[in-house]
Amino acid sequence: MTSSILAARNLSKVVSSAEGELTILHDLDLDLSKGDSLAIVGSSGSGKSTLLGLLAGLDLPSAGAVLLAGNNLSELDEDQRARLRAEHVGFVFQSFQLLDSLNALENVMLPLELEGHADARQRARALLERVGLGQRLTHYPRQLSGGEQQRVAIARAFAAEPDVLFADEPTGNLDSHTGERISDLLFQLNQERGTTLVLVTHDERLAHRCQRLIRLEAGHLIDRVEP
Repeated sequence: MTSSILAARNLSKVVSSAEGELTILHDLDLDLSKGDSLAIVGSSGSGKSTLLGLLAGLDLPSAGAVLLAGNNLSELDEDQRARLRAEHVGFVFQSFQLLDSLNALENVMLPLELEGHADARQRARALLERVGLGQRLTHYPRQLSGGEQQRVAIARAFAAEPDVLFADEPTGNLDSHTGERISDLLFQLNQERGTTLVLVTHDERLAHRCQRLIRLEAGHLIDRVEP
């Protein structure tokens, strides 16, 4: 295997509850190379979202380590982790999370402008055209369908050319036909740009489109499918 862009080593997460300490993720190991696609599946409460948050550096493990682009996230402070995410990570959420006050073009331009790209407008326009929204550049989120909003969110996520894209239930708020089109788009861009895709989903059909799959139950890894 080539060097990992994202790895987990003996990863665990323990939280305090009224009943005492609760382990919500148990000793998980993972290695992902550039261009890999991974589905994380399991029922509600299985630890999927916890794992995603740890891999993205949004939370820190109780034990073990997450290595992103060779950096141990536990050894970085919050600002350093934020900078690392800005350099290497993109996100697509179930709820789209577009800014209502910005039109489609401006939503995609925003991360590029924050990074100081002089060609932010041209890059954002090209991405929106790539996802089939070349005629919707000046439309605001409220003027777009759910599928169109998710396509804007995908364009925004890919705008900074992330090494790793985290997608949390990206088709969860969409009808099956629109969800299929969004899934196709995610995997096309994943292949075109060599981005590592980490996908949390309840959709088994979507999960099995990934090269790799892990299944969690009560925080334990109970199944792993490798290429």
